[in-house]
Amino acid sequence: MTSRTTTETTHYHVQKRRRAAFIEEWRGYQKTVAALEDVVMAPTARRSRVGVYTGEDADRPTRSMDALAHEIDPGVTTTIHRHSWDAMLFVVAGRGWTEIDGQRIEWAPGDSLHLPAWAWHRSGNENDETARYLSFSSEPMLATMGMSVLEDRGDEPVDTLPGRPGYSAGIEGDDPYARRLRRLARDQQARRSGRLHTSWDELELLPTPRGTRTTFLLDRAIGYQASGITMAMFEIGPGRGQSMHRHPGEAWLYVVEGHGHSYLGAEPEGGTNHPWKKGDIIVVDHYLWHQHFNDSATETAKVVRIHMFDSLLETMRVLMDPVVLFEEPPDAVRDAQAGNYHEIEWPDLPRPTWP
Repeated sequence: MTSRTTTETTHYHVQKRRRAAFIEEWRGYQKTVAALEDVVMAPTARRSRVGVYTGEDADRPTRSMDALAHEIDPGVTTTIHRHSWDAMLFVVAGRGWTEIDGQRIEWAPGDSLHLPAWAWHRSGNENDETARYLSFSSEPMLATMGMSVLEDRGDEPVDTLPGRPGYSAGIEGDDPYARRLRRLARDQQARRSGRLHTSWDELELLPTPRGTRTTFLLDRAIGYQASGITMAMFEIGPGRGQSMHRHPGEAWLYVVEGHGHSYLGAEPEGGTNHPWKKGDIIVVDHYLWHQHFNDSATETAKVVRIHMFDSLLETMRVLMDPVVLFEEPPDAVRDAQAGNYHEIEWPDLPRPTWP
């Protein structure tokens, strides 16, 4: 006997309703600034405290990245765990260490670290003040594909734990399977030899035509091998602004020092200004024109920018070409917005302080 699946409406109508409901739901999640005071720090089973700026675990869902704050009290070592996504850390207070697959890295305010996918890691604080760092990860993107996996092994020594998932070495041959084996083996070899730490003391910020001075913190340009997350810092001169631009995809901008406001709008004019201060995260998750301003007449503002330009956004640009997904105003407009950035007297670069 033949069974037949029936519905009252066609697949066209089902998909149309589903897609409309999906977009309407996610419009309700759109944000502008995640304020420091709204991040509730809660004790966790890892013996640390965690708060969520953006992410589903605090009812602030995102699609490609999340942003969390972590605190470790003096004398505390977290449990050891690993996950299928990779993460970037930015230290904002205190001193401590993180062990990544048995390699111990000491860190201080302003330092950045990369936690590769499937690398066992734990952190500790052997000093007299609470340590605080932020994490930015690709967990939401992996969750959309059903590939988000986390494993916690308590206080087990790292040398007793299984290593990262194995992979086959390349083989000779010109067939598609041999080519795939070699390609994936090369990728894994590169990812497992990438850089893990950037010290604040190594940073050199250089002026750009956008009117700021900038540097990479974590990026393939300086030896990191991540899943496309890139982290950079830019500094805005007193009373100055960064030139306007727009792009799709989520981008987080953590305010390290200073206060100011950001313009967000569907057009270069007529949008809304959103104030921000030290400890906040500026959220750019619409396809909006945006521009960031330093409201201090005497002090610079420092902002750390995180997005997935090297994977998600680049993929979107290829799929949507010839639609332009990264736009800046013409050079003349950009230069007028940025002003003469060469005349700014940039200060020394002391490590960040908290709060």
